[in-house]
Amino acid sequence: MARVPNRETEWFVPRFGPRRFRHALGLLFLPYTGMVLSYTVWGSVLAPQLHWDRLWAILIIYFLGLGVAAHALDALGSKETKPWGNTFSKRQLWFVSIGALSLAYGTALYYIIFFVPLLVIFAVVEGFFVFAYNLEWFRGKFHSDRWFAFSWGFLPVLTGFCMQTNGVGMAGLIVGLAAYLFSLIEIKCSRPYKDLKRRAPSLDSDQRVVMDRYETLLKCVSLGVCLLGLGLLLARIWV
Repeated sequence: MARVPNRETEWFVPRFGPRRFRHALGLLFLPYTGMVLSYTVWGSVLAPQLHWDRLWAILIIYFLGLGVAAHALDALGSKETKPWGNTFSKRQLWFVSIGALSLAYGTALYYIIFFVPLLVIFAVVEGFFVFAYNLEWFRGKFHSDRWFAFSWGFLPVLTGFCMQTNGVGMAGLIVGLAAYLFSLIEIKCSRPYKDLKRRAPSLDSDQRVVMDRYETLLKCVSLGVCLLGLGLLLARIWV
């Protein structure tokens, strides 16, 4: 059965530019990274007072920690065909992941020391999942759909709220649960879609229809979550 060597034909990978550039952007999984960043916005705007510097800080922290570092580690930890082929060496992926995590945790540490001491709990837990999920530690026990939704859906909302308030409220827990469910939908669609995409050259017409439906669902969920985050943010600006 034919298999494509990487994910360069994915809908979120640009069709322009050199191959290495396209793979670098693809590595960031921008629509899904955007979902997680939006979850931190959801949590942030729940706070009675919105500190804009802390909002930008948490966005930077998650972009570096998840968008860059976690996805680089995922490329290292994949037991199947490497998602980006041989475009990036192991040394390069380790360099990128450690560098991004250092910047993310350096930023987080500043806020932990001076403003948000409770943030240390989320920093430790999310740091655990960055490695345990993406490198499939503990025989892949934490590399599951539910842990994915917990670590990259539920926790970002609470982290965003904590960054603003140095606490965790009932509203944050409820909205975090909503983010968990959206993330669960995303990963439940993503896994079969990815498998079908890899086998694209050999799919029959019915299987291609199923693949297209999964792709549409992924586009709608990721864009919907991002637009909701943007709308909530604009509401705080204009109200």
